[in-house]
Amino acid sequence: MAQGSDAILERMMTLHPKVIDLTLDRMHRLLAALGNPERQLPPVIHIAGTNGKGSTQAMIRAGLESSGATVHAYTSPHLARFHERIRLGGDLISEPALTALLDECVQANGPDSITFFEITTAAALLGFARTPADFTLLEVGLGGRLDATNVIDHPRLTIITPVSIDHQQYLGDTLPEIAGEKAGIIKRAVPVIVGPQSPEGLAVIEEKAARMGAPILAYGQHWHVAEDRGRLIFQDESGLLDLPLPNLPGPHQIQNAGAAIAALRALGRDESACEAAITTAVWPARMQRLRHGPLVDMAPDIELWLDGGHNPAGGKAIAATLARMPKRPTWLICGMLNTKDVTGYMRPLAPHVAGLHAVSIPGEKNTLPAETTRDAALAAGLVAHAAPSVSDALSAISATYPTARVLICGSLYLAGAILRENG
Repeated sequence: MAQGSDAILERMMTLHPKVIDLTLDRMHRLLAALGNPERQLPPVIHIAGTNGKGSTQAMIRAGLESSGATVHAYTSPHLARFHERIRLGGDLISEPALTALLDECVQANGPDSITFFEITTAAALLGFARTPADFTLLEVGLGGRLDATNVIDHPRLTIITPVSIDHQQYLGDTLPEIAGEKAGIIKRAVPVIVGPQSPEGLAVIEEKAARMGAPILAYGQHWHVAEDRGRLIFQDESGLLDLPLPNLPGPHQIQNAGAAIAALRALGRDESACEAAITTAVWPARMQRLRHGPLVDMAPDIELWLDGGHNPAGGKAIAATLARMPKRPTWLICGMLNTKDVTGYMRPLAPHVAGLHAVSIPGEKNTLPAETTRDAALAAGLVAHAAPSVSDALSAISATYPTARVLICGSLYLAGAILRENG
């Protein structure tokens, strides 16, 4: 009996005992068995960093597509459906195409051990190699140096968005160690665009770029971006751009827009492509306003938002966004994974919200129990309650604050569950 992609993906989860096991050996073996599709891709733009990778990629894609280019894009994790990870020539991959690629990779891999992310990345690269396009955008899954996407010898461009502390169990405990892992995508003589960094992180990236003879285009040195009087001002050695603000909300999107514009300029794109990049990009679960669906219908006067940020830098970005929004009682509905710095995420949010309802993430084995998340919120200085579900939390908030602002947050996995539930 023919299997759909869901069944194959489920089977792929059993091919390696660990979900994350950073090495490139298995990846190189499988790609060789597939005929080395990674060497046959349209020009690659490879993006690493702790925060802002997805938004930056979405803006670059919007800018390239507005100028008539056809673009492949690979991102992770997905929110509602796995197909979101792979865009072939601008369109989400179809079910028949995904199923065929996954099947082919399973056959090529045989009985050998391989992680879910490795084999699905190989499937994406195989699809990209076989489908004509002008560019390939690859987002790193975790880290950079040993990430399954880091198999491209000669990308057109690499990008490192802001680096902060996250995934210490895999990438190291200090910022220089983590920056070193991200800098692992830098390739010999390939230009690297660097977003805002801490001084110690930037020093590591600059040292690696110098060693690789990679021209560096760093924020604050080679390009500048800022908001001025409700406009985005970008300046580099080619001149100044005066553009509208990004349509993705939050002051942190200014720096993501800067990296995207720097990339587009390095690719020879004009001002209209740069404007399209920041005004037409779509990236779900990054301060996304929910306007339709069952959750909205439950509490029609609530202003409902969704965000998947989950580390302390993500908490700061959300806090900065809330600080600039019109004043309104604001509640969080928060679910988090047990691998995250929960108090570090919540502490910057505390001054901007009335309180928090904690939930467990449905269907996620690594979720923190709602009660643990509630206790962390109390420790961070928030008024906090535990709730059985997001809809229960929303009901409780709307009963007391019928016109509140509610932000569902804390994890991309929770965001994905909400996007599925809310249709």
